[in-house]
Amino acid sequence: MLLVLATTGCTSLDPSTLSGGRNPLLKPAEQLRHDEAVEAPRELAKVALAEYRVEPGDGLLVVPVDLESPVHIPSEQTVLPDGSIDLGEYGRHIVIGKTVAEIEAMVATIVKAKTPNAGFIDVRLINRVSKVYYVLGEVNTPGVFQYTGRETVLDAILAAGGLTDKASQRKIILTRPSDPCSPRTILRVCYREIVQLGDTSTNYQLQPGDRIFVASAGMLDFIHDHGKFCGTHRKSFLSRLRCGVNCEPCATAAEPCTTCAPTTTIAANGSAGSTAVVVPSATLTSQPASSDPVTTTPVSTTTTTTKAAAPAIPATPTSSDPAPSGVQPLVLPDIK
Repeated sequence: MLLVLATTGCTSLDPSTLSGGRNPLLKPAEQLRHDEAVEAPRELAKVALAEYRVEPGDGLLVVPVDLESPVHIPSEQTVLPDGSIDLGEYGRHIVIGKTVAEIEAMVATIVKAKTPNAGFIDVRLINRVSKVYYVLGEVNTPGVFQYTGRETVLDAILAAGGLTDKASQRKIILTRPSDPCSPRTILRVCYREIVQLGDTSTNYQLQPGDRIFVASAGMLDFIHDHGKFCGTHRKSFLSRLRCGVNCEPCATAAEPCTTCAPTTTIAANGSAGSTAVVVPSATLTSQPASSDPVTTTPVSTTTTTTKAAAPAIPATPTSSDPAPSGVQPLVLPDIK
């Protein structure tokens, strides 16, 4: 490819196009990322998140249930940057880091201390803007996106407009925020397997604050990664191909199939150098009209073709051991 550029009169070449592009993946990120799928909530295995805790920017609705209640406070409350809400004559109170249930109990205590016949005060969360995730790098509309709790990696990439033409589909990572002195959590995202094979192993469920980064694809990256499977998916995928539809479900998403239905081995004619053909029994519709032996064995998880043993050289026939019909005896000369 470089020779073609040189012969066509290209006088300048940006080195970044060869390796990292304009959005390269940092070496520490590449070294620390988990190349194999990890046990974490993902598509088809989502989990409910912890109870929502209010932060600045979130919107609350605070209203008395009784329409004839003597309590009159501003109903719509936006949590201020200092973490407080304004309850009018009942004062300002800090709500940051509290759940809705905790805020409701706090408001009821404050109001009833001044107005005993206030009745029940309902508190609801009506605007969630404090929980976000980020999609950066080679996507069409990078930015910050509001988190609802159901998003996966694929949802986030599509919300950001999808990958650009310069994106590396092999260098997509999901990074979780961590303290400066804490271990980093960097997960590899196998984009092609997600969209083409329906593999949910790395289509992780997002958490608030997650960062998805899509690196640029240089020429060398394209040459190196073209046609390859992501992480350990090649081994797992080829194992599933060998097992076929009768393969028992794997224990984990990253574990290759190890238990398969029995297969039928059709031996070749026994000539030197011939091979044994292994086919799934589900696909075998008829047996060939031949006198060759047919045996049933479990499939090997590592070898699908085996060399047939070379036929033994028949000994010189004797009067009690006549030569089979159609086979010329092999007479060995005497060696003195």
